[in-house]
Amino acid sequence: MNQITVMGMVLMTTPVGEYDKRVVILTRERGKIAAFARGARRPNSPLAGTVMPFSFGEFTIYEGRTSYTMVSASVSNYFAELRGDMEAACYGCYFIDIANYYAREENDETQLLKLLYQTLRALTKPSIPNRLIRCVYELKAVCVNGEGPQVFRCVACGSCEHGSVFSAQRGGLLCEKCRRGAADEIHLCESSLYALQFIVSSPVEKLYTFNVSEEVLRELEDVAASYMKTYVGKSFRSLEILEQMITPV
Repeated sequence: MNQITVMGMVLMTTPVGEYDKRVVILTRERGKIAAFARGARRPNSPLAGTVMPFSFGEFTIYEGRTSYTMVSASVSNYFAELRGDMEAACYGCYFIDIANYYAREENDETQLLKLLYQTLRALTKPSIPNRLIRCVYELKAVCVNGEGPQVFRCVACGSCEHGSVFSAQRGGLLCEKCRRGAADEIHLCESSLYALQFIVSSPVEKLYTFNVSEEVLRELEDVAASYMKTYVGKSFRSLEILEQMITPV
């Protein structure tokens, strides 16, 4: 067997047998992998505290013919702040579910891992609203997956005079001439359009460096929700729990 060390984040764990765990890790080197952590459910196991969701660091694993086995782990960030904040933890679980949905084994998931890490870091900072973090993450995740919207010109005719109408079904912005027949059109103010362009075009490291007004935030939420529904179309249990938590009674 070949022993390798990978950098990544634990996405999910499930119990196996009496004492083991199956750990899904989003890694920089191998994309999404699943590894067996032998004895990780024993209280005195050195792996017990390292194979929890949100744990980020280096994982040493044996690469077998059909599976991976975890040998050791060196965690550099547990994101303990999220574990003490129920709302932030729910957002984090939803973000992890999206990463788990998109990631593939033996695929270059460097940007997705970087996005997830920076997004969880943003959740620990009170200066940025969680609602905005969610919009940014959802839109950037689809961009990383190669399905991002066109936000700099009309998707129908290519005109730079695109106006301020967004259609998820059409794939982005529409000019005044081409907007006819777009049943899902969303009207954007100038600031919302600028924010959308910033999210789509900026490197991950600069994503969480701005804030917006309530009006802009609502428009970004409409765009992100419409785009996710159109291009992801998956129901995440973590999102259902999150929305139940943040919806006013």
